[in-house]
Amino acid sequence: MTEAPQITAGRPQPLGSTVVDGGVNFSVFSEHATHVDLLLFDHCDDPHPSQTIHLQRDKHRSFHFWHCHVAGIGAGQVYAYRMDGPREPKRAGTRFDHRKVLLDPYARANINSRWNRTLAIGAQDNVETCMRSLVVDLGDYDWEGDQPLRTPIEDTVIYEMHVRGMTASPTSRAAHPGTFSAVIEKIPHLKRLGVTAVELLPVFDFDETQVLRDSPDGTPLHNYWGYDPYGFFAPHTGYCTSPHLNTHIAEFRDMVKAFHRAGIEVILDVVFNHTSEGNEFGPTISFRGQANEAYYHLWPQDRSHYMDFTGCGNAVNANHPFVAKFIQESLEYWVTEHHIDGFRFDLASELARGDQGYEMAVPPVLWAIELSKVLAETKIIAEPWDGGGLYQVGRFPGKRWAQWNGPFRDEVRRFVRGDAGVVGELAKRLGGSEDLFGPQNEPPTNSVNFITCHDGFTLNDLVSYDHKRNHANGEADTDGAGENFSWNCGAEGPSDDPEVERLRVRQIKNLLSVLMLSRGVPMLLAGDEFRNSQNGNNNAYCQDNPTSWLDWDQAAKEEETFEFTRRVIELRRRYRTFRAPHFYNGRLNSRQLPDIVWHGTRLEQPGWEDTNARVLACTLGGFDGDPDLHLILNMYHLGLDFELPHIRGHSWHRVLDTSRAGPHDILPAGQEERHDDHTFHAPGRSIVVLAALPDAKDSPR
Repeated sequence: MTEAPQITAGRPQPLGSTVVDGGVNFSVFSEHATHVDLLLFDHCDDPHPSQTIHLQRDKHRSFHFWHCHVAGIGAGQVYAYRMDGPREPKRAGTRFDHRKVLLDPYARANINSRWNRTLAIGAQDNVETCMRSLVVDLGDYDWEGDQPLRTPIEDTVIYEMHVRGMTASPTSRAAHPGTFSAVIEKIPHLKRLGVTAVELLPVFDFDETQVLRDSPDGTPLHNYWGYDPYGFFAPHTGYCTSPHLNTHIAEFRDMVKAFHRAGIEVILDVVFNHTSEGNEFGPTISFRGQANEAYYHLWPQDRSHYMDFTGCGNAVNANHPFVAKFIQESLEYWVTEHHIDGFRFDLASELARGDQGYEMAVPPVLWAIELSKVLAETKIIAEPWDGGGLYQVGRFPGKRWAQWNGPFRDEVRRFVRGDAGVVGELAKRLGGSEDLFGPQNEPPTNSVNFITCHDGFTLNDLVSYDHKRNHANGEADTDGAGENFSWNCGAEGPSDDPEVERLRVRQIKNLLSVLMLSRGVPMLLAGDEFRNSQNGNNNAYCQDNPTSWLDWDQAAKEEETFEFTRRVIELRRRYRTFRAPHFYNGRLNSRQLPDIVWHGTRLEQPGWEDTNARVLACTLGGFDGDPDLHLILNMYHLGLDFELPHIRGHSWHRVLDTSRAGPHDILPAGQEERHDDHTFHAPGRSIVVLAALPDAKDSPR
């Protein structure tokens, strides 16, 4: 910048940097700052700014906002802030430090090419090693008519995936591995699988340079998952092919647009419960140096210390009026500017805490999200607990929030591995968890059902390991859940025993079947469809290596598992009975059959009180064109005979049988296999679905 820019007062809203009126309007929040400097850099890697604009309190401040308009600059301008004010952490919680260069919390893109986290912690000036923000022109993109898809929640099948992990492996054969661009190359795989939405692990800017510790072999371990954000309006720099060429926005939008063209929604896993700045020993990146006392929960007795309900060093004070505004505007931005279809909120119960950290009956930020007009047609999903012990499954504030159903995961795992006496709990989960959601007058679609997710064993490891193998994380195997309700099927880890391998495949089919035959919203973990393994690591948050990367050569070897997954998703789509958005309630269909009748091996004897029970069956009355269905779940190790109900004018036809090898495990519509006996022999550890189809003489001519 060779000439001094023309500076005017500008406007306090909108916050961030906005290309307008022949220049850029800048606005930032700080209630207690006494001095604010806007730094302008000519290039992203320049060690020092070319211009420093001192904002004047009487001209550039409106209430809590500092603002100005700079003429003659535009998209691509690199900028940052310095702030000064009272440094009274113990009494007031303020931590102003004019030596630290600060990001714009509302920045649409950031640059980290000179970033040094250590120098953001110490007492020295870090202008030469700071991160910088980037002015973005949001209108400079052709969406080609793209719009959010608005898939009905009851028809949704979610696929949870990590952007880098999807394609970082050389086996992906991607042109730009580990990027938004590379994900597009895998969309045909997802479309073939039949999922309707991807849930992306965090894509907000996070500090992947932070070294957490060394692994036992001396390899530095970094933040891989991304649950440690600093930029809540900015796509993660590390997922871009050219992160320093102002391509952040376009590359992210290209990916969203490509998913939508394939009929797949995009849900973002968002982390508003804490930030990358950590506790009082962490770096100053933005929030700490601008309004520490507003953004974070601080101990009332000594506000120099941070409350920690997240396990990450700090906790965001989400129900502070400005912070609630910040969160809502971030979400609305991703919907309006990036066509995002929904959000999954990490440790969402932390957002239900008030200023002193206590649980609020009516948390303003959660209700603002629920009632926002902009967010009205998006999917909002809570992880309904936090790291401070607040557990809200089935009672999360609001009505439209879907919730990760932890009891579903645990009880289905226990049943399928063969635990006795859990059939009553399994029945609740198959029916949509009415015990959890019914008391709040919420539908089964508020339950997000899952067997596996990023946090824990993969599906293959769930049937291959009795014990976690986390030594590579450098924490002496003390991290990660100790109880996984897993079973190795007779051998710990990889096995060459054909019997063990056949049993593992069957158990995977059983787990997938329960997931897809249950009411609620099913979620798959990326790679489970082809038995991806993390070698027993159930907490791979720091493993940016083949441990966490999907192995696409493995995908080519596991066609049977993939095909079963694809066809059981199709089966769910074929029969509305499995995805109806209401609980079973005894309603009679046209054949006077209730919507559900529970059985054991004998009709109407489900064995609720039998502490040795390992079997369950049920008959589902069909509505809206669906046939009546009969489910048999036999997790006993031996085969058993199950009585079948008689339905006049109809015969039972086998649709699914997990004991059979593909492609005979699931039969396509029109090719169901007739079964004329009054009993059905279900082999040990198998699940069967039968459909009551009209006898030939009663079929339409």
